[in-house]
Amino acid sequence: MGYALDLAQQGKKHLAAKPLTGFGGAGVLEIVDDYDGDTYRVVYTVKFAGAIYVLHAFQKKSKKGIATPKQEIELIKKRLKRAQEHYAEWSKSQKSNSHEQ
Repeated sequence: MGYALDLAQQGKKHLAAKPLTGFGGAGVLEIVDDYDGDTYRVVYTVKFAGAIYVLHAFQKKSKKGIATPKQEIELIKKRLKRAQEHYAEWSKSQKSNSHEQ
């Protein structure tokens, strides 16, 4: 998973990274990996120029189906909204810093 995130930071996409359903396209990606009989997931976004945000990393506990549990989706949505706010603030500060120079 670390390698997949490293590739994302370089603007590339790991073969295991797939769009997360319900987020309107390929801006929110999920990596699923199995280790020692357990399944782990990392969800991140590449919606912002020059930045990736890891929105959630967790062990999937449910043994029913492969769908991401609803409570995890809700948490990802909240964190995506916060990432959008953070990026907007950061972007604004970058523009004002470049005007001061």
